[in-house]
Amino acid sequence: MTDQLSAKDWLDQGLKTLARDGFTALKAEPLAKVMGVSRGSFYWHFADIGAFHAAILKQWREVAAEQIIANVEAASKHENPLTLLLRRVFGERLALENAVRTWASVDAAARAAVQAIDQRRLGYVESLLRQTGLPAEKARARAQILYWAFLGFALSDRPLPKARQQAMLDEMLRIATS
Repeated sequence: MTDQLSAKDWLDQGLKTLARDGFTALKAEPLAKVMGVSRGSFYWHFADIGAFHAAILKQWREVAAEQIIANVEAASKHENPLTLLLRRVFGERLALENAVRTWASVDAAARAAVQAIDQRRLGYVESLLRQTGLPAEKARARAQILYWAFLGFALSDRPLPKARQQAMLDEMLRIATS
């Protein structure tokens, strides 16, 4: 890499580092070394490590909620959006999710980011359930149950075999929408 890195390059590397090594690895010097540049490149884009951490949390929200929701919405013209969403989130490794939640256990800004994304996701799932015709209270309760299932899955260190995963998703959808 060259010294002509963008802030997004730093954020992308920061998210990878966060997922792999945890929040304590989000420091200018080690990141610069991995990226093959000087710390000056980091400070060109971020006033300090606090500003970088704030940008990382904002970028996490973008990739872990907003982009997923936008992709589901774009693809939902051809398929049930709740099915698409569940297939997507229960089909990926969630090391970044775990890393941010661990960070949130010791940092107020990370905790606020997690709480905000939890509310965003819950609201979105609730809206999808409402679109299936469920009354508001049932949709809210079922959204919470689905979200708790997602969080349990995120904490699990063993992915399900594909066939079992599909059966689990089918049953989750049946329970959520019936």
